[in-house]
Amino acid sequence: MGQPDRPVNNYRIGEAAAMLGVSADTMRRWVDAGRLAAERDEHGHRIIAGAQLAAFARELAKPENAEAEGRPSSARNRFPGIVTDVILGDVAAQVEIQAGPFRVVSLISRESAEELNLVPGAPATAVIKSTNVVVERS
Repeated sequence: MGQPDRPVNNYRIGEAAAMLGVSADTMRRWVDAGRLAAERDEHGHRIIAGAQLAAFARELAKPENAEAEGRPSSARNRFPGIVTDVILGDVAAQVEIQAGPFRVVSLISRESAEELNLVPGAPATAVIKSTNVVVERS
């Protein structure tokens, strides 16, 4: 929840950075470079308007060069990360990916896991197309 002395939909640099999964230093550099606007509050802290942060997040999340790489997709939820665990069964495999601050676990066929050479330390992207997404307000 926001601080009582400022609107809920405004975020300090550290809060905005945590939402985007980057460091506060990266967020400051983006603001300093003019990629994202920020105002100063009465205490001198930089504040980013929620609507501006949302628009910036949408730009960051666009699938980069997906069509140029020959992999156009209707799935919009892409979480690049690193494989942290693979449990192979007779038919299926459980694959765990750490994507920034998010842990994504997927059950896929063993054959697919082996073909993709999914082992701890391998780069991987969790691509999610879901018909049911639960949204929680934090």
